[in-house]
Amino acid sequence: MRELKKLRMSYPGASFEEAECGEVKEKPGYGKMRLKYITTVKAEKLKSLILSRIRVARLKLWVTRALTMMLLWAIAMQLKSLGEAVSSARTPKSTFPFPLPPERVYENNGYLMVSSNGGLNQMRSGICDMVTVARFLNVTLIVPELDNTSFWNDYSQFADIFDVEYFIASLRDEVRILKELPPAQKKKVAESVFSMPPISWSNMTYYYTVILPRIQTHEVVHFQKTDARLANNGLPDDVQKLRCRVNYEALRFAPPIQALAEKIVRILREKGPFLVLHLRYEMDMIAFSGCNEGCNEEEIDELTKMRYAYPWWKEKVIDSEKKRLAGLCPLTPEETALTLKALGIDRNIQVYIAAGDIYGGERRLATLRAAYPNLVKKETLLPPSDLDPFRNHSNQMAALDYYVAVESDIFVPTNGGNMAKVVEGHRRYLGFKETILLDRKAIVDLVDLFRAGSISWEEFSSEMKEAHADRMGNPVTRLVIPGKPKEEDYFYTNPEECLARVDEPQVGSDDQQHDVEP
Repeated sequence: MRELKKLRMSYPGASFEEAECGEVKEKPGYGKMRLKYITTVKAEKLKSLILSRIRVARLKLWVTRALTMMLLWAIAMQLKSLGEAVSSARTPKSTFPFPLPPERVYENNGYLMVSSNGGLNQMRSGICDMVTVARFLNVTLIVPELDNTSFWNDYSQFADIFDVEYFIASLRDEVRILKELPPAQKKKVAESVFSMPPISWSNMTYYYTVILPRIQTHEVVHFQKTDARLANNGLPDDVQKLRCRVNYEALRFAPPIQALAEKIVRILREKGPFLVLHLRYEMDMIAFSGCNEGCNEEEIDELTKMRYAYPWWKEKVIDSEKKRLAGLCPLTPEETALTLKALGIDRNIQVYIAAGDIYGGERRLATLRAAYPNLVKKETLLPPSDLDPFRNHSNQMAALDYYVAVESDIFVPTNGGNMAKVVEGHRRYLGFKETILLDRKAIVDLVDLFRAGSISWEEFSSEMKEAHADRMGNPVTRLVIPGKPKEEDYFYTNPEECLARVDEPQVGSDDQQHDVEP
C-alpha cells in the first residue's frame, strides 16, 4: 500500500488500474498529449453546456412571452365583457328593442360644448344644428346644456326633457356624443375654456374655416348660443337630412314625459278626433308683443308695466292697433272662435288648448267655449297627481303639449312662434298632416268687416275659406330670400329636403307674418 501511494504520487496522470498492473513506464510526449486531449474535451463540453443553457433560456423566454400574450388576451376579453355588461346595465334593453347602428369611427378633432338658449323649441332646433355641426367637423359633442336663465326660469336639464340614452345611441353611426368631458379635458376646462357665440345663419364653410381651426387649437370650444346658427338654405342635402334625423327621430322625450303625453292622446282618442289649438294668449306674450285688443284699461296698464320691468326687452312703446292691422299680433280668443267657425270646424270636435294660463281667464275664453263646448286642457283631462312632477317646469309642460300637437288630427297655431314653426315642420315630415296656418292680416280685416256689419256671415265664411285654401300644411316650396334669413321661410317649418316628393308644390311661403316671442 505504501508503494501504491508512492506510485500514484509519482504518476499523477496514471489511472488506478495502470498502477495496479505494476510498473508503468512513461512514453515520450505522452503527458503533454494527454493534457492537450483533456483540455480539448473540457472546452467542447463547456461550449456544449453554454449552448445548451442558451437554448433553454431562449425556450423559457419564448414560453414566457407566449404566456404573457395569452394572459393579456384573456384580460382584454374580460374587459370587453365587463364593458358590454356595464353598457347593458346603463342602457336597458327595453330602451332599444332594435339593433343599435354601427358606431362611426373617425379621428376626433376635439370637443364641442354647447349652451342652448331660449324656450323649449328654440333649444330643440338649436340642438339639431349643433349635432350636425359636430358631425361634419368630426368632433365629439358633449350633451347640450339647456337654458336655465331665460324668462321662464325652468331649471330642467337635457335628461329631464329628452331621452338622453336614446339620443346618444341612435346617432352613434354619425357622431360621438358624451354626457361629459373626459377627465383630462374636464380638468383643462376647469382652468379656462374658449367660449364664443357662432355667427347666426352661417353655412358650413364658416364652420370649416373658422370654427374647426379654433377647436383644433383649443381642443375644447364652448358655444354660448345655439339658436339659428345654421342657414336655412344653401347647405348640402346630407347636412339638411341629418338636421331632420336629429329632430324627428333622435330627439325623443324622456320616458316620464312620453308616457304622460301618450296617456293624454289616448284619453282624447277615446272620444273621437281632436284639434290642438296653440292659443298664444298668455300674459308674457301679450305684454311683450304690446297687443292689447280686447283688454280693459286695468289690464293694459298691467301689461305695460310688465314690459317696462324687463330691461332686456327693448321695444317699450308699441302701437297695438297698428301692429294688429299688420297681422303681427296673436289672435285673441274671440277672433279665434270666429275664425274656426268660419272655416267650418265642427263645433263638436274636441279642442285641446296647448298653452299656459290664458290672460283674462274664463272671461276671455267664454266666446271660444260657447262656440266649441268640448274645450279641454291637460289640466282638465288629468288628475293633479299626474301633472305634479312637471309643475314649475315650463319646458316639460311645453313638451307634453308638443307631443299632443304633433299627434292631433288638426293643428291650429294662433301665433307663428317657435312651437308653431317646429310642430308645423314635424307634421309635414309625418305626411303633411293637416295644419291650418292662419293668415292673421286677412283674418283681422275680415273680422273687423263682419263686426261692423259690412259683410254677411256667408261672405265672411266664404272669404275666410278662400284665404286659407292653400294654408293647410300642404306641400310648398320653401321661400328663399338671399341675404335676409329672418324674412325667408325657416328650415324647420318646411324641411323640404327631407319630405316625400310631390308633384308641382306651390311656390312661396305659407306664412310671411313674423312674430316676436320672448
